[in-house]
Amino acid sequence: MPEHDSPPQGAAHDPAPAEAPLDLATRLTQDHHQSLKLWLRMLSCTMRIENDIRSRLRATFDITLPRFDLMAQLERHPDGLRMGELSKRMMVTGGNITGITDQLEREQLVMRVTDPHDRRASSVKLTDAGHAAFATMAAVHEGWIEELLQDIPAEDKAQLIVLLARMKEQLNKVA
Repeated sequence: MPEHDSPPQGAAHDPAPAEAPLDLATRLTQDHHQSLKLWLRMLSCTMRIENDIRSRLRATFDITLPRFDLMAQLERHPDGLRMGELSKRMMVTGGNITGITDQLEREQLVMRVTDPHDRRASSVKLTDAGHAAFATMAAVHEGWIEELLQDIPAEDKAQLIVLLARMKEQLNKVA
């Protein structure tokens, strides 16, 4: 397979609708390698979806995406997670997790619980109010994602899922 994509005759950039907003992929030219093009396209799509979801979470629920993500992690682990485990799962520093947890604790959406096996350690768990709030937010969030991707045919989504799974496997091998 060639290293470069061929643009349409006479085009300097990859085809894009004239009204398309500027993003990372708009700076691509025919001289960029295919792998770079792929990465920037994926990043542009991810950032566009993430920015939309951030705005919607803030406007609808007055919550940030990191706080939503922390609650999502805790929803999957009803017995709670230690701060270090949350940090690993969310790929952010422990200090960030502490700040997010402090905010959610003030809102009574999470609580810190002392580990019965190690009194020096604690876990973070959703409160009953946290479970209820997250269930509402998660249902709306899922609807937003469906809305954003509704015009992509199911077969294309299935193919993208398979291709991205293969890419993830390859990236895991490299790492």
